[in-house]
Amino acid sequence: MTIPMFPAAAAPSLSAASAGTVDWSGLPAWYVLPFAALLLAIAILPLAAGHWWESNRNKLLVALACGLPMAVLMFLEAGERGLPFSLHDHPVLAALHEYVGFLLLLFALFVISGGIHVRGTLAGTPSVNAAILGIGALIASVVGTTGASMLLIRPLLRANAVRKRKAHVVVFFLFVVSNCGGLLTPLGDPPLFLGFLRGVPFGWTLGLWKEWALVNGSLLIVFHFLDSWFFHREDVQEKGADLDEAVERRRTPLGIEGGVNLALLAGVVATIYCTGQYRWPTWVAEIAMVLLALASIALTRKETRRRNQFSYAPILEVAALFLGIFLSMVPALKLLEARGAELGVESPRAFFWATGLLSSFLDNAPTYLTFASVAAGMRGLSADDLSSFLGTGGAESLLAAISCGAVFMGACTYIGNGPNFMVKAIAEQSGVRMPSFFGYMAWSVAVLIPLFVIVTFTCF
Repeated sequence: MTIPMFPAAAAPSLSAASAGTVDWSGLPAWYVLPFAALLLAIAILPLAAGHWWESNRNKLLVALACGLPMAVLMFLEAGERGLPFSLHDHPVLAALHEYVGFLLLLFALFVISGGIHVRGTLAGTPSVNAAILGIGALIASVVGTTGASMLLIRPLLRANAVRKRKAHVVVFFLFVVSNCGGLLTPLGDPPLFLGFLRGVPFGWTLGLWKEWALVNGSLLIVFHFLDSWFFHREDVQEKGADLDEAVERRRTPLGIEGGVNLALLAGVVATIYCTGQYRWPTWVAEIAMVLLALASIALTRKETRRRNQFSYAPILEVAALFLGIFLSMVPALKLLEARGAELGVESPRAFFWATGLLSSFLDNAPTYLTFASVAAGMRGLSADDLSSFLGTGGAESLLAAISCGAVFMGACTYIGNGPNFMVKAIAEQSGVRMPSFFGYMAWSVAVLIPLFVIVTFTCF
């Protein structure tokens, strides 16, 4: 799962596991069942008990019912293995620490972007929609997939307000802006940032521009054709009006309110970069996230947030569900770390699919490091120093496959990436009927999987 956890919080907790100091291979396989049950609940309850599921309190109850038992069991397992009660080594404390960092980063980006209001309305034509997605793909590697998503989703929704069929617009927004666009720099996605912390040069991911261009370019082309098909076949909500005319009538001059938040957004990006470049302590970055969010709340006019239809409901939904996800997936991650080499993954193509498919449902940051460790171990090296690994023959193609799989396939499910849920919630808050969990997966299987097959044979 491509969870945009705060990178500084994520890195330390993986050190013990990546070094292979603790053997988790003996964990019972049924420890993974609560995580699977939570995934099924997220998929089924909106359909089976939609009104009950609308409450974030009920989401939290389900998340805790799946997560807390596993937290207790993993506490007992850690005690049997003599692990110290520390944020770095204890799996449950590490997961909670990562969760706090993850939530603080999302909260800061959510609050800051919610204070930026783009005045006026673009025309929600296929060309304009594709342009917004293309811009999002470009900036996702600079401000991160979460920052780009929160910055652009509201203007996109306003541009398409007059249209009836627009769920597909948000689906492709998730594909491009919330996931696949973040491949080019370590700032774009957490696994790439962890690679940077482990010695991958900051500019190395720019070498993946061909894979980035192939995936995002293909998605934009498919989207433009599909959106054009919907655009010219739907009835406009305004009786007797032509859709083109109705869309154009909504076009008004553009401007920006809350410009101070652009500087605060740059502050978030600078904090993430400096945390990795200068090895800032984790608590410094976390405090910076809180201060930047509070500054946004204090400096942004309430009227600006009202125009954005801003509310805290989407971030509360993410906080509730991902608390259970972080706790219940600990055993699955530990089993993957301990037995990943048994999967028989050796070629770049195998690494691409193994990393990607597991990143669709598990945290992509440790999944990235697990398969990086497997690849480095094939050469008798450790993933603690990926710069040395990159100096060996064929290593670049292996790490490229791991990087692409971790980033691209976070788009395959709603839980594949933190911004996925927030974008979905904001869209639904604006009246867009989004696909169900399985409905969204049908889109990803139909659009993304064939594209990833093409990537497999053309890039790896």
